[in-house]
Amino acid sequence: MSRATKLWPLLTGTQRYEKIVSTRNRGQGVYIDAPILAFLIETPNGRILYDVGCDYRKIATPELRRRFFEPMRPVFEPPQMSEEQRIPRYLHRLGLTVKDIDVVFLGHLHFDHAGGLCEIPGCEVHVHRQELAAARSGRDGGVFGDEIAAAEGWRIQSEGYELAAGVRALLTPGHTAGHMSLLIELPHGRPVVLCGDAADLQENLDDEIAPGFCWDDNETLALQSIRLLKSLAHSEGAELWPNHDFTFFRGLRPFPAWHD
Repeated sequence: MSRATKLWPLLTGTQRYEKIVSTRNRGQGVYIDAPILAFLIETPNGRILYDVGCDYRKIATPELRRRFFEPMRPVFEPPQMSEEQRIPRYLHRLGLTVKDIDVVFLGHLHFDHAGGLCEIPGCEVHVHRQELAAARSGRDGGVFGDEIAAAEGWRIQSEGYELAAGVRALLTPGHTAGHMSLLIELPHGRPVVLCGDAADLQENLDDEIAPGFCWDDNETLALQSIRLLKSLAHSEGAELWPNHDFTFFRGLRPFPAWHD
């Protein structure tokens, strides 16, 4: 069976926010620091990025920073992102350029997952149909309109599917309307499930607690997706990787080391 060959977690920035963002009705008044992650996946058929982090320009330019992020206070502090955390910089350290990326797979369209598309021009982009429809509705405050302006050229999906050899897209809605996770089969280690924001923290998985923000306030759907991921991990012998958990992230191999 063909499998992905390497998996790199990329720390593309950090954000401080009230914990109720990640754990529904739990953590009011408690602020946590969270990693903003993307993942580079090498397969026999090409390279995939799962998410792309924030738009660096919106963080580094004071006027844009004020316009986009100040309205999110006090629940969200503006993200922090260094030059070295931009995806092209990570690729350069591996001897690659953005032209070496074959597919960008967006788990969902919030700014900390889709904003960095501007640094990867011309790449094939995959996103779920319901995710894009919800983003275009203007009802999701986590989506910045300019970051989905090129969506007419994207590859729009309607269900789970085989993205590449050893990489399976999983429909895990709840946090957003068309959220998707990834199951990655590796040649040596256990399979890995990139939960995306279906599970920000290990706590979401352990306690089966929904994210703080659920599309249409549908907590039930979000919990169904968490249980789906846990069931899949059990049946596949896979690891579940939560998306915004610093304790978990610090236990992974630091870049440029990879998981295989």
